[in-house]
Amino acid sequence: MPQPLFVQSQKIPQVLSFRIPVTNKRFQEEAKTLHQPDIDGTMMQSPDIMSLQMISAINHSSLIQPGFSLLNFDGQVFFFGQKGWPKRSCPTGVFLLDLKKNELKLKPAFFSKDSCYLPPLRYPAVCAVRGRTESEKCQYVIHGGKTPNNELSDKIYVMSIVCKPSKKITFKCTEKELVGDVPEARYGHTINTVHSRGKSMSVIFGGRSYIPVGQRTTEKWNSVVDCMPHVFLVDFEFGCCTSYILPELQDGLSFHVSIARNDTIYILGGHSLENNIRPPNLYRLKIDLPLGSPSVSCTILPGGISVSSALVTQTGDKEFVMVGGYQCDNQKRMFCNTITLEDNNIEIVERETPDWTPDIKHCKIWFGSDMGNGAILLGIPGDNKQLISDANYFYILRCGGARDEEEEAAQTCSQTSTEDPGDSTPFEDSEEFCFSAEANSFDDDDIDTYNEDDEEDESETGYWITCSANCDIDINTWVPFYSTELNKPAMIYCSNGDGHWVHAQCMDLSEGMLIRLSEANIKYFCNEHVDLARGLQTPKKVLPVKKQPMKPLRRKTSMKIATPVKKSFLRRLFE
Repeated sequence: MPQPLFVQSQKIPQVLSFRIPVTNKRFQEEAKTLHQPDIDGTMMQSPDIMSLQMISAINHSSLIQPGFSLLNFDGQVFFFGQKGWPKRSCPTGVFLLDLKKNELKLKPAFFSKDSCYLPPLRYPAVCAVRGRTESEKCQYVIHGGKTPNNELSDKIYVMSIVCKPSKKITFKCTEKELVGDVPEARYGHTINTVHSRGKSMSVIFGGRSYIPVGQRTTEKWNSVVDCMPHVFLVDFEFGCCTSYILPELQDGLSFHVSIARNDTIYILGGHSLENNIRPPNLYRLKIDLPLGSPSVSCTILPGGISVSSALVTQTGDKEFVMVGGYQCDNQKRMFCNTITLEDNNIEIVERETPDWTPDIKHCKIWFGSDMGNGAILLGIPGDNKQLISDANYFYILRCGGARDEEEEAAQTCSQTSTEDPGDSTPFEDSEEFCFSAEANSFDDDDIDTYNEDDEEDESETGYWITCSANCDIDINTWVPFYSTELNKPAMIYCSNGDGHWVHAQCMDLSEGMLIRLSEANIKYFCNEHVDLARGLQTPKKVLPVKKQPMKPLRRKTSMKIATPVKKSFLRRLFE
């Protein structure tokens, strides 16, 4: 049995309860140079020590890409925001991260029949809303984000657990309808919940969106810009939303960190796309909720940090740990900070970092999300030697400490998953999908593991593929060709062999022909396979032609022989 791998700072040890052995030979040599665990397989650490632990086995890790989110429901962590549209193995797109038998597996979760459809959204704003009493269930508010088709969502969802049996965990998702100053579709923003005078509201700030349709050109069709630095107050009880313009907030921000405590929100760092800088911002938003109109004020505080896409986890009643992020476009931020919130005061101090592995130090990008209870799931790109090109390596970073459940409702933190590596070029990972909200349509034997074979290759089913040798569809230069197109090209399915998708424009199909083919129940073959398809067709059975006999030019009459009696009669008649 290989020894577990632990990467830990040089401090006084205490007990660590997380154990995952390393079975990948690639990291066993690396483990020899690190601290070895005790006989029972545990590594001692103090509450202030950060330990890094590599996860060596995870099924179908290609679904976990930058931009995902983790939802912690009563200690159970769920994965949301997969790469591509959900498949029949898990049509909901929500998975339980199950740590069992030294493996971290993805187990599908289900939604109730009265739930709305929740698409897989990457880089959304996610916030936990926990009740002040034990009877009130934990809920998550999800706003915005990118769909697998690179469309931006402007919807807001509330997600909660309605059933928690031994095997099937059932969620309920509700889409909230808002009126008033509804925020536009965006990603890379944050949402927090504040409490004041016995009331609660959600606050949305920052993010990026596509440029307006009227300003789009061929070269800038998919370009994004910073959203206006407006502060949105959302009241779910009455379904209304109000925006506030504050003079202290001049530039748009995205991929920043926001931490809320009671009626105060602290906004730290972020990236300004217009100026391409990461200013050392530190703002304090104060929200007062009296009986009348709410009051929002902003104060600029000193001591900010220049960072974007940082991850934050809560380790105590008033203590948070900030990890990771970027200092500039090509430089990761390898430092860690402890953030302490007091009444109307915030303190940010640098803390000792874990011993980062050589792979983490030398990789260009990293991403992750808060698992809750002082733990963070980190991911880095895999090397080119792997069989799966988009596979990643994952680590669990334990920051020490545990959250006090009684004080957990008083403060929440929110941050975007990680910065989009291609800020002006969205990800190209769309595919066809199927969805079913029936939780009972799956057998119990099918929910234990996620079947990798049920997934399709996204590179073959996306809209921005090279469908043929003459394909000239490019995501950066494409403009709508048919009247039915909006933000993605029209495609048609070729029935040759296992089938594949092609662009209708590349097949030189007229709009009328495309509409007729979509309405008719016939098979279509692309230009490259139409001749092959004709050659493989079975000839139709042709009935033989019934030949009519030709009529003779002269009809010969049969000679009638007259009897002697008839001859004598005729002779007497004419005499």
